[in-house]
Amino acid sequence: MKHTLDIVPLKSWIDTGDKPLIIAGPCSAETEEQLVSTAHLLANTGKVNVLRAGIWKPRTRPGEFEGIGSVGLAWLRRAKEETGLRTATEVATAKHVEEALAAGVDVLWIGARSTANPFTVQEIADALKGVDVPVLIKNPVNPDLSLWIGALERVNRAGIKKLGAIHRGFSSFEKTAFRNEPMWDLAIQLKSACPELPIINDPSHICGNRELIPYIAQKAMDMDLQGLIIESHIDPSVAWTDAKQQVTPAALSDLLDNLAVRHPESNNPAFEDKLAELRKQIDKLDDAILQQIGERMKIAEKIGEYKRDNNVTILQVNRWDEIVQKRLQLAKALSLSDDFASKYLELLHNESIRKQNEVMNIKPVAEA
Repeated sequence: MKHTLDIVPLKSWIDTGDKPLIIAGPCSAETEEQLVSTAHLLANTGKVNVLRAGIWKPRTRPGEFEGIGSVGLAWLRRAKEETGLRTATEVATAKHVEEALAAGVDVLWIGARSTANPFTVQEIADALKGVDVPVLIKNPVNPDLSLWIGALERVNRAGIKKLGAIHRGFSSFEKTAFRNEPMWDLAIQLKSACPELPIINDPSHICGNRELIPYIAQKAMDMDLQGLIIESHIDPSVAWTDAKQQVTPAALSDLLDNLAVRHPESNNPAFEDKLAELRKQIDKLDDAILQQIGERMKIAEKIGEYKRDNNVTILQVNRWDEIVQKRLQLAKALSLSDDFASKYLELLHNESIRKQNEVMNIKPVAEA
């Protein structure tokens, strides 16, 4: 389902040429020297568009460093004056919005914890009425696309037209290499639902460690996201927050140099012709796959009828385990990932059960 947002293009409020938007800076503003020195190093790379720094930090537990507070806004202003970089910070209350705007902060973002609470988003939106400032909204902590879109709509209805989203990954019970699971499918769904909306990737919070950041940053570019927001500190080893996921300005410069930035379209007619031919093949295969699945479900219905008539339960665990084992072996031989194959089989199985449930309690027509 498409969602219409009344927004202006990214390039109308920050022109990055044909390059992605790069927002970088320390996770937290710790001291004036730390912030300003980091800003100078980032500006000297010539690759950063906006300086970010956390002034107020929503922490998981009390007693942890919760940001330097309003005093840090003056440091951001100084960094802006000395480097020419625009500035950005996170806001979580109406008071944050008022203080940040009064201090001349150029870009505001709403964090994942705030996005998860419509009351908080509405409070921020109300404080933004009548203001012309770019606002970026991070995805909520949990994978809830409606909540993310709802936050975007609330801020847009407050009159904010310079609007964007930040894809920072999602919380998951499963422990993986990532701090937050990328769940690219949700970013793609947002892109499909709001095609005009710029989406910025946050590899720092997805990865949780600096070693994985280049991999995620490149994937974000390959997924046609419009920029990156990366945490960068003059000396990450002594950072007060999220030290493991921050990179030095020099490391950030190297990362950006090695980034392959591609484009969603090509002006090469030969390329477009070949792509159209390959897409036709994909369309033909997709149609055939759906038709085959439809035939499979007809058989599932017959199995359901047969089970009903013989008083047998729908679910038979041994049969399901056998199917999974065999199909995963085949998937591996076909170079399909275990994750994809497992999810596909689960969806197929759930639809088969649904079909069998439909017929299970229908009494067979008595023969004349």
